[in-house]
Amino acid sequence: MRRRILALTAALALLLTGCASGDDGPDDGVVRLRFQSLAWQEESVDANRRLVDEWNAGHPGIQVEYVQGSWDSVHDQLLTSFEGGEAPDLIHDASDDLADFAYGGRLADLRPLLSERLRADIPAAGWETTTFGEGVYGVPFLQEPRVLIANRKILESSGVRVPTPEKPWSWTEFRRIAQDLTRTMGPGRHAVAWPLREPVSVSLNLGVSAGGRLFHRDPDGRVTLDFTEADGIVPGTVHDQVVTDRTAPRTTLGSGGSDTLPGFFAGKYAMVPLGFAYRQQIAQQAPEGFEWTVLPAPAGDGGLAQGVSPQTLSIAEDSPHKKEAAAFLDFFLRPANMVRLARGDWMLPTGTAALADPSLHTAKDGWATGAAVARWLRPAPAQSVRGYPEWKDKVATPAFQEYYSGAIDGTELRRRLVEDGNRVLARYQRR
Repeated sequence: MRRRILALTAALALLLTGCASGDDGPDDGVVRLRFQSLAWQEESVDANRRLVDEWNAGHPGIQVEYVQGSWDSVHDQLLTSFEGGEAPDLIHDASDDLADFAYGGRLADLRPLLSERLRADIPAAGWETTTFGEGVYGVPFLQEPRVLIANRKILESSGVRVPTPEKPWSWTEFRRIAQDLTRTMGPGRHAVAWPLREPVSVSLNLGVSAGGRLFHRDPDGRVTLDFTEADGIVPGTVHDQVVTDRTAPRTTLGSGGSDTLPGFFAGKYAMVPLGFAYRQQIAQQAPEGFEWTVLPAPAGDGGLAQGVSPQTLSIAEDSPHKKEAAAFLDFFLRPANMVRLARGDWMLPTGTAALADPSLHTAKDGWATGAAVARWLRPAPAQSVRGYPEWKDKVATPAFQEYYSGAIDGTELRRRLVEDGNRVLARYQRR
């Protein structure tokens, strides 16, 4: 409750200090748009602001105001601004947060607004993440696979095979490699640390590589849950590493990615599965002389496939200047600009032209590994499922947490995810 009150307070402050109607301002014939950005890292904020300044310098008749938002409160803040008729014209968010806004008529259908260049530049799999019903309600522009960040010295001294995107580890091999590494590292050290404070997206998205789906949509559009053998491969690997093999510590299960870095730098863990953007934090914080490398996540029957929820840019349905907003988006997401945004966030662009940029294919800081994985990225399994947030919070998160810690077995995990989960989804599909 306290977090919700703080979020709503922050939202009200934004509304009072700048999130006013796009028509407010001097009656000078200039179109004024508000662009709410969630960029937060210094490099990313700088890239966003510079692009806004460049647009404004070249388009005196269409001026864009940069408004700083926050990932921590964006959903509640947008709810408040939509209800109050004060939403920003241009909205930065993530694809897995768009469903309720799209189905609720809060976001503009972009199909008649986007340029053919932009539509053709982003692959179909990217557009699937922002398609709800018949409409497209956001432009996916940045994406982040999960990778293994590894201690290069530990890996090379152990003699284990080092994986590449062309020859990745299988999930079975990954478990065996972890056993070999833990034996060579000695007491009190582990091959891998799993930071699973938010276990659901990690489990589902990495599960795509093993053929996991979990959510199944009938021809009539009804979604149900089923936990197959393929769905159990990735969760089973994590469980066995923690509970059976002791190659991963229990202590990191409730941690966020940043929490594992001190132990990683100290040599307590040889590898940490993290989002691609964590490379920036590692590059900035690693002690002098620390050598690290980026490895692809293990592969299964689905190859290196992963589910992702890209960052998105949308236009508010209530914006009186949709065409002008779409023109800004087209400029903002030109290939060269998309590269600037990707490098500022240490992520990968969705556009094929931007992804081909040589600066994203260098060995330094693992850019080449990420670029090689990019073509395997798929929409997250629960991308457009109504009721997913409640299922995740009330059913899946506690179930995965208990399973990974060894408190329940795989049979109970499946029962909770499927039986309890289908009851949750059924309520939303009666509406």
